[in-house]
Amino acid sequence: MSLLKDFTQMYIVSYNVSMFLPTTKDEIKKAGWEKPDIILISGDTYIDSPFIGSAVIGNWLTAHGFKVAVIAQPDITTDDIARFGEPSLFWGVSAGAMDSFVSNYTSLNKFRNDDDLTPGGINNRRPDRASMVYTNIIRKHFKNTKPIVLGGVEASLRRITHYDFKDNALRRSILFDAKADIISYGMGEKSMLELAQNMKDGKDWRNVKGICYISKEKPENEVLEIPSFEECKDNKDKFFEAFTSFYKNVCAENEKVLYQKHSERYLVQNPKQPVLTSKELDAIYDLDYTREVHPYYAKLGHVKAQDTIKFSITTHRGCFGECNFCSITVHQGKQVVSRSEESVLNEAKKITKLKDFKGYITDLGGPTANMNKSCCSANDYAGSCENKRCLFPKICENLIMGHNKQLDLLNKVAAIEGVKKVFISSGIRYDLICADTVNGQNYLDTLLESHISGQMKIAPEHTDDKVLNLMGKPNTAILKQFIGMFQNSNDELQITNYESKDKGRFLTYYFIAAYPGCGEAEMKSLKHFIGRNLKIRPEQVQIFTPTPSTIATMMYYTERDLKGNKIFIEKDRNNKQRQKRIICG
Repeated sequence: MSLLKDFTQMYIVSYNVSMFLPTTKDEIKKAGWEKPDIILISGDTYIDSPFIGSAVIGNWLTAHGFKVAVIAQPDITTDDIARFGEPSLFWGVSAGAMDSFVSNYTSLNKFRNDDDLTPGGINNRRPDRASMVYTNIIRKHFKNTKPIVLGGVEASLRRITHYDFKDNALRRSILFDAKADIISYGMGEKSMLELAQNMKDGKDWRNVKGICYISKEKPENEVLEIPSFEECKDNKDKFFEAFTSFYKNVCAENEKVLYQKHSERYLVQNPKQPVLTSKELDAIYDLDYTREVHPYYAKLGHVKAQDTIKFSITTHRGCFGECNFCSITVHQGKQVVSRSEESVLNEAKKITKLKDFKGYITDLGGPTANMNKSCCSANDYAGSCENKRCLFPKICENLIMGHNKQLDLLNKVAAIEGVKKVFISSGIRYDLICADTVNGQNYLDTLLESHISGQMKIAPEHTDDKVLNLMGKPNTAILKQFIGMFQNSNDELQITNYESKDKGRFLTYYFIAAYPGCGEAEMKSLKHFIGRNLKIRPEQVQIFTPTPSTIATMMYYTERDLKGNKIFIEKDRNNKQRQKRIICG
């Protein structure tokens, strides 16, 4: 099946460029629709942006001939979610860009008053367990309705039995708790399109890759069974076994159909969709997004996230860093796929035409900015090995850095008429810079001189070797090496700009407290390192938050590392705060 479907001339004319997806009855009427094929429900407001999942999926399906409408942050106290009636094919339900509990609560379970993806910035539009709440409301209004497909981060990371920090207990797959029909996990463009086409054609959709569904019977042939929900709930060792088997299968080149029993039924997870090609990724980002908040929602107040994403550009997807506390491997994937230079430059040119563009591209990056254009000499993609990591415990000799190609792209974007400056605001892996003996120093020099605003943010996360090993992060020798490179580059920059007001750049550091395996002794070790080597008072210190389907959360719940060894876990709220205060004062 080709994702780059040819359109008739009539359809191309009818699919106008730079046009919002319908979100009101009047817009449905103006479009001449009796009803949408697909209705997307989202916990975020509707910004027609390549950074917003509902916009990406909606525009992608629309470009392939489907009628898609969006209901963003529906009022759960009214019949708002029923404003269009039922779709003809399916509902797509997402909590938004983040898990709703991550959006709504801090690491100490305190409610967040602010929400950058809600008009006006007040956190009053996204319910807890948003995927479940929206699905239940749909079923309240429409009995025996069309299939409900869960998507986005919340559903993707809760697709199997998982530890829930809010409940402090294991929960079933969200598919059972939400009483939905399907989960489209990971980045859903391929699976959602294939689902839509199968449903339209009346075909069985259960073999679509990248989905989960419920079955009364065990799947057959090449399958992987993991311990049941009930076994996991009764025995932490069984949960350890279930999660590690699930994670290894996610990373496997020849991924198997996975199933997990829940009472008398089975969760079935089909293998993931093939990794997008650069051409397919280009096609997704080449769609004509307005990059604006839909007027229906814009009138409710300013959306702070717009300040970050409106003039930003994604250069790639995936991250081969595979940090143990990060969910990217399970959701977006550890294989990095980069867009073509032409596609990125075309997007930059579109941005310069926006009426409020002031000349500044606010970010040219991705999950990790300097992984763009990196590749592997032994495999098709960096991050594709099943039992080997690209960056830990040391950087793989087969990894080919992309710093020189990134610099070339930065220069070309900066040269576009109307562009004054291009910033890199995404995270940087400093160990990649250190390892690149050919282009690393030049890359760092160029970033400091032209592409950051005063501060450069890096994330060592910790400096204690035991904790770093549990995180899957590089040792402090590499951090010291990078600090030396930074200081040399910054000194040279200050000499060059001696007569200007530019006084150079400085580093800011992100650290994590109360991580699995970290006690007060390890935090005191971190404080000593900071005082001796960094000579700062850190402000960016977060208390570890267990989020579904990460290795770190599995360690937090089972109190074991990946080898099954017993480790210390700080679970007392006051002691967590004490760990943070050790280095924050």
